[in-house]
Amino acid sequence: MMILALESSATACSAALCRDGELVAQSYQNSGLTHSRTLLPMVRDMLENCQLTLEQVDVIAVAAGPGSFTGLRIGVATAKGLAWPGDKDCAPCSTLESMAWPLAHMAGSLIVCAMDARRKQVYNALFLATGTGLERLTPDRAISLENLGAELKNYENSKIVVGDGAKLCYNTLTEEGIPMALAPKHLRMQSAWGVARAAEELAARGGLVKGGALVPQYHRLSQAERERLAREKTQQ
Repeated sequence: MMILALESSATACSAALCRDGELVAQSYQNSGLTHSRTLLPMVRDMLENCQLTLEQVDVIAVAAGPGSFTGLRIGVATAKGLAWPGDKDCAPCSTLESMAWPLAHMAGSLIVCAMDARRKQVYNALFLATGTGLERLTPDRAISLENLGAELKNYENSKIVVGDGAKLCYNTLTEEGIPMALAPKHLRMQSAWGVARAAEELAARGGLVKGGALVPQYHRLSQAERERLAREKTQQ
């Protein structure tokens, strides 16, 4: 199975090709340019350099959330567009699970996935690395650092934090006496390779969908929606 994976949930942007569990190619960019300018050219050039065509891809995978509202919309819209001509299957992957997969080999470690959600919160999920896979311990959620710290005290496993919110999480929680390690820099940020790994598991569970069913999973209302609800509440 050939998977084309897309990751645009945060500041970095990447695309990857994976064939039967093996990474074929990956393109990664963290240059500050908008993902709407970089993602499709990355896909085009990667396919061309691998001497492959979109017709040879079986599944389009995308980090569907949580993450940046704009970044998720770009990724999901791109996946829809790529899947539509050939009516290809799509894999809407959890951003948090995807970032945990590159650390799945660290058997026995508690993987603390963290994306900065602002307002003293992180998007988070906890996974236990089994050596060959992941065991999910919590759902994807937006959680305060205070509540996350209290929860982590219940685990005796060695802890490793990953994601664009890793430093925030590490700095705050180590000050509270919770020992943890930062993931190595080359594995810390979200990547399309992790999305491809998550897509393989989703396919094995029968979780593939068609492009029309792809939607971003924000896990929290946007600022505009929160402000609208606040205005409506004051007007009542």
